[in-house]
Amino acid sequence: MSKKIAIIGAGMAGITAARTLLKAGHTVTVFEKSRGAGGRMSTRESSWGSFDHGVQYFTIRDPRFEKAIREVPGTEDICRPWSVNAVRVLDELGRVIEAPLPAREKHYVAVPAMNALVTHWAQPLVDMGAVHYNTEVTRLESSELKTTDVKAWTVHTHQAGKSKAFEDFDSVLLAIPSPQCSSLLEHSMLQKLIDPGLTSAIKAIKHQVDLVVTEPCWTLMVAYPQASQQGLSHFGPQWNAAKSIHHRIAWVARESSKPGKSHIERWTVQAGPQWSHEHLEDDAERVKAKLLRAFSELTGIRVEPSHSAVHRWRYAKTLTPLGQNCLWAQEARIGTCGDWHIGHRVEDAFISGLSLALLVC
Repeated sequence: MSKKIAIIGAGMAGITAARTLLKAGHTVTVFEKSRGAGGRMSTRESSWGSFDHGVQYFTIRDPRFEKAIREVPGTEDICRPWSVNAVRVLDELGRVIEAPLPAREKHYVAVPAMNALVTHWAQPLVDMGAVHYNTEVTRLESSELKTTDVKAWTVHTHQAGKSKAFEDFDSVLLAIPSPQCSSLLEHSMLQKLIDPGLTSAIKAIKHQVDLVVTEPCWTLMVAYPQASQQGLSHFGPQWNAAKSIHHRIAWVARESSKPGKSHIERWTVQAGPQWSHEHLEDDAERVKAKLLRAFSELTGIRVEPSHSAVHRWRYAKTLTPLGQNCLWAQEARIGTCGDWHIGHRVEDAFISGLSLALLVC
C-alpha cells in the first residue's frame, strides 16, 4: 500500500531515504531549509573557484554504497579518486611529525564540487516537484485524516516570509542534525500539537537523540590567484592535505589539487573542535583573522589572500554516535536518520537513510 511520507532534510541521508521510498512505490515530499541538496556535502562558490567547505572527501566501504555509486546512472562519472592518499600530520609550526603512510583506501571527491553527488541523486525528485528548497520546517502536528479517524502528520513550514502547512502524511522522517531533531520534537510537544497518545513514543525518540554528542567547526576558505598570475603552480608546501595538532587548526587541504577543480590556488582550513567550541559565538571577522594567522604558521604562506571567508558549522562531526542505524517509532510513524546515528562519514549517512527507508517500507 502506497504511503505519503514527509522527509525533513536533503542531505545524503534524506535523499537516500527519499529515493528508496520512491522506488518502493511511496509518495515522498522533501523539505530543505537551504537552497540546495547536500547538507555538509556542501560547496561555497567564489570568484576564484569553489570550496568544499564541509565534507572534504569520502570513502567507500559498504557494498550497498558501492552498488549505488556503480548503478545509479551518471554517478560513477561524478565520484573521482583524489590522489591525496598520504596525509601528513603537522605540529604547531607546520613541521611534519608523522610521516605520511599510503592510504588503506581511496579518498573520493565529487566533481565538479562535493555537492554534486547528492544534487545528482536528488534531481529526479526535484523534476517531479517533490523537493521544497529554502523551506524551513517549524513544527510538526498530528491530526486526523480528513476522510478517516486515523492520525496523520501535518508539517508546518516557513518560506520567503510565508507560512504554509502540508497535510495528511502517513509518516515523517527527520534527516537533520541531532540537536535540530531534538529541538523540533520538543517545540512541537510544547505547543501541544502532538496527540497525547503519541507523546510517549516521541519522548522516547527524543531521549535517544539527546544522547548524541556533536562537535562544531569553523572553516576558513582562502584563494591566491596571484600564484597563477606569476606563473607559479602553487604557493607554500609541496603537499596537498594535512592533519594538524595546532591549537587552532585540525585540517588543511589544497582545493585546487582535487580532480575537476579550477587550478587557481585555493585552500580550505578546518579548525579543531575544541577551538571551534570556545569561539563558536565569536564575530566572523575575528575568527577569520585568527585562522589566517594560524594557516600562515602551518603552511609558511605569508601572502595576503585575494579572497578569504569563514563558515561556521554548528554540528560538524559526531563525537558520540547513537550506536544504531536509525530510529523508528512504528506507533507514531516517525523516525530519524543521519550520519550521527553511527558515525560522521558520508557512507554512514547513506546507510542510515537506507535503513530507515527499509523499515518504513
